[in-house]
Amino acid sequence: MKTLSLKLDDHIFDETEKVVSELNLARNRYINEALNLYNQFNKRRVLKKKLSNESKLVAQSSSEVLAEFEKMVDEI
Repeated sequence: MKTLSLKLDDHIFDETEKVVSELNLARNRYINEALNLYNQFNKRRVLKKKLSNESKLVAQSSSEVLAEFEKMVDEI
């Protein structure tokens, strides 16, 4: 495990303390779980962006191939 010094906005700290108290959960555990969820969320967001970009590239390429096939069919 790594040790980390962290500065939080007062309202975020206060809200976190309330939730941690209600859940009877250690603050460190809560922050670890929160960061894990946020990392998963952002990994999916990055993947979605990559897939969107790749999809655009494939769509253009597919249109070019389709145009070539149509050209060949018209010649026959």
